[in-house]
Amino acid sequence: MYQVRVEADFSAAHFLRDYNGKCENLHGHNYKVYACVKGEVLNEGGMLLDFTFLKGALREVCKRLDHTNLNDIEEFDQNPSAERIASYIHREIIQLLKYKNLDLTWQEGKKEAYLYSVSVFETETSKATYSIF
Repeated sequence: MYQVRVEADFSAAHFLRDYNGKCENLHGHNYKVYACVKGEVLNEGGMLLDFTFLKGALREVCKRLDHTNLNDIEEFDQNPSAERIASYIHREIIQLLKYKNLDLTWQEGKKEAYLYSVSVFETETSKATYSIF
C-alpha cells in the first residue's frame, strides 16, 4: 500500500454551540490540515497521485475557509468542530478533483488512489481526523 500526504493551513474564527467552556466564545485558530491518499497501483510515472493535484485541491478548500467565521458556513450547522471541518474538507477535495477527472472516492476493492483521511490541527497538540475507515 502506498500513501502520499500534503499539508496546508488557514486561519479562522469559530465558536462551539452546546459546549460548556471557553470554546463557546468566539475565538480563532491557525489550523494546519493534512490530506492523505492511499492506493496500491502506481501510474505510468511511478506515482500514486501527482502531489500537485492533491495540494492544489487542499489549498483551494483552505483558501475558502481562510479568515472567515466558520459558524457562517451552512454545512457546519453553527457548530464547526475540528471533526466537522475535517469531514467538510474531505468532501470538498473529492468534489474539486472530480472536475479534473480524478476520482478519489473509495470503493470496495479499489486499488487506485483514494482520499483516505483528512486531519485538522487546531493547535500543535490537538487534532481531529476524518477517515473512511
